[in-house]
Amino acid sequence: MLVCGVVAGPIFAGSALLQALTRDGFDVRRHPVSVLSTGELGWVQIATFLATGVLCVAAAGALRRSTGTGSVWPSRLLALYGLGLVGAGIFSADPADGFPTGTPRGAGQISWHGGLHFLVAAVAFVSLIAATVVVGRRAARRGARGRAGYSLATGAFFAVAWVALMVRPAPAVMVAFGLAVTAGWLWVSVTFARAASGRVD
Repeated sequence: MLVCGVVAGPIFAGSALLQALTRDGFDVRRHPVSVLSTGELGWVQIATFLATGVLCVAAAGALRRSTGTGSVWPSRLLALYGLGLVGAGIFSADPADGFPTGTPRGAGQISWHGGLHFLVAAVAFVSLIAATVVVGRRAARRGARGRAGYSLATGAFFAVAWVALMVRPAPAVMVAFGLAVTAGWLWVSVTFARAASGRVD
C-alpha cells in the first residue's frame, strides 16, 4: 500500500501536465491546476484529485502501521492531505480568468462548491506543510541533516508560494506555485518510498 503513495505524485503531475498542454485556453501563468476541473473535460482533473487523494489516504494508513506508535503524526497529516484532495475533487473549482474558453476574464464569482474547494484545498496544503515540518524536525533530532533540510525547504517553499499566490497572483507567482505543488508531491513520493524501503521518518 505504501507504493500507492509513491505513484500518487507522478499520476497527479503527469495528468496536470498533459491537461495543461492539451486543454484549449489553459495558461500556467494565469490558471491554477484546480480550474482544469471545469468545462467539458473537467472530469479528468476531478478523477485525478479523487484517485490521488485515495492513494494518499491508503498509503498513509500503511505508513502508520509500518512505523508503529512512535511516529503517528506524519501518517495522520498525510491522510488529511489525501482527504483534502478527495474533497477538492468532490467540490470542484469555478471557471475563472478566461478558462474554460468563453469564460470572462477576471476572478469571477465564487459558488458554494468553489468556496468549499478553496477550504478543502487549504486543509490539504496546511497538512502537507505541517507534515514536512514534523518530518524535518524529527530528522534533525536524529542528525539526518539532508533529510531535515530537504523536508523543511520543501515546506517553506510551498508555504511561501501559497501565501504569495493569495497576496499577489502574478504570472511568475502562479508558475512558482505550480512548481511548489510539484515539489510537494515529490516530497510525498520520497516519504512513502523511504517507508517502503524500511526507513522511518
